[in-house]
Amino acid sequence: MKLPPTPPIDAVKLCDFITSSPTPFHAVSNICKRLVSSGFTPIFDRSPSSLSPGGKYFYTRNQSSIVAFTLPSQPSSDTYISFAVGHLDSPCLKLRPISKKSKLGYLQVGVELYGGGTWPTWFDRDLSLAGRVILSTPGLEKPYTSRLVKINRPLLRIAHLPIHLDRTLGDSFQFNKETELAPILGLVNDQLNSTEGLWGSTMDSGFEVEKEDHDVAGMMGKHHPLLLAALADELECEIGDIQDFELSLYDTQPSCVGGLSNEFIFSPRLDNLTTCYSTIEALCAASETTTTISSENIRCVILFDNEEVGSISNHGAESNLLPGFVDKICSLPDYRDRGGYNLLTGSYLISADMGHAINPNYENKYETNHAPRLNGGVVIKTNANQKYTSNAQTTFLLRRIAKAANVPLQEFEIRNDSTCGSTVGPHLSTHVRTVDIGLAQLAMHSIRETAGSGDIKHYISLFLEYFINFAKYDRELKVD
Repeated sequence: MKLPPTPPIDAVKLCDFITSSPTPFHAVSNICKRLVSSGFTPIFDRSPSSLSPGGKYFYTRNQSSIVAFTLPSQPSSDTYISFAVGHLDSPCLKLRPISKKSKLGYLQVGVELYGGGTWPTWFDRDLSLAGRVILSTPGLEKPYTSRLVKINRPLLRIAHLPIHLDRTLGDSFQFNKETELAPILGLVNDQLNSTEGLWGSTMDSGFEVEKEDHDVAGMMGKHHPLLLAALADELECEIGDIQDFELSLYDTQPSCVGGLSNEFIFSPRLDNLTTCYSTIEALCAASETTTTISSENIRCVILFDNEEVGSISNHGAESNLLPGFVDKICSLPDYRDRGGYNLLTGSYLISADMGHAINPNYENKYETNHAPRLNGGVVIKTNANQKYTSNAQTTFLLRRIAKAANVPLQEFEIRNDSTCGSTVGPHLSTHVRTVDIGLAQLAMHSIRETAGSGDIKHYISLFLEYFINFAKYDRELKVD
């Protein structure tokens, strides 16, 4: 029997990255480790930093966005910035500030919808919790600290109603997002309400789950004690140390390569952790490549949070994260006379996000000549109404880069009778020339998405060529 081809190594590594990154906090943490392993130095967003020509640096904001960059060893008046940007967040369910709910003998948690998810796909999945927790650390130099948590075992379930009780479910699944999307955490019974012996010393014995004379402002009043106990057990701390948290639900099924010939990636959060992984891998590879041309431009990857909800936050694309980076560069002696405006006029930005692959079951939803395919290469996204920012000048340069990297290109535009999504590109194109690109995928915003395993190599190759040689291609065309 003939065995399927070996899965592409880039796709396997992407799957490992996504599985270990259930939230933007975890993705940033993993990216920081990758950058350090490649010789990048961490600096602080809020503090003056000593930057040296030829150096490699990164900094984070809110633990959920990151800026990574390399400086040329011999900058000149023709030194500009080669940006590659994307976003780290994906649609999900987030725990409410007061999540404690119970009904008909079930322990449930209150959740809020984040972004525009395909919420029916969240039913009947093995869900758990991940995010960050603010802990008190008595006796240490800093009295409080922020810790990441990822509970690897399934904790929660959103259960479908059996079709026997509603025959219309087989034809059209409609549900109330407030009353019928509450995950089940456990059962209310004597065993689960008992706090002794369940979680070792982390649980104060004698506290009952349904106790109602609690301090409403306290964590015990806001969240089920057993939920807090699970967090404390995972963090190896006391429940009383938990001060606050931001927790998201995630699917515990790992990301994987699949298909008859291992041609697919089946995974959550392909939109847009695929870009995050690929741009960072290319930046690290470029930083280890030494040629004359490679030292011409400042190479910069910025990965934002909150794109799925409009980018309006202190760590989103509407923030001062990109302008602040430019200010850092312009404070250096070699760039002080340039000014941010001058530096940005010759710079270039690739806004990278995932795109829509044609679905054989819904062919009429795609514009005939702009229907990308899985493993067909990088997608250039255009929109006359500037939902995507590509234009003839910026796409020409992208095509030159792709040709040199031997990366195939595809085109995507939405039908005139459909609505168009957007990216971080429109928020940033007011500062710098921008092109919108991505990779084709199926089931965007589902809890389980599909991409082409062969496309990951295309993506990384394109960004690598961009970071090393963009200045050369930019000299070939001057528009104004």
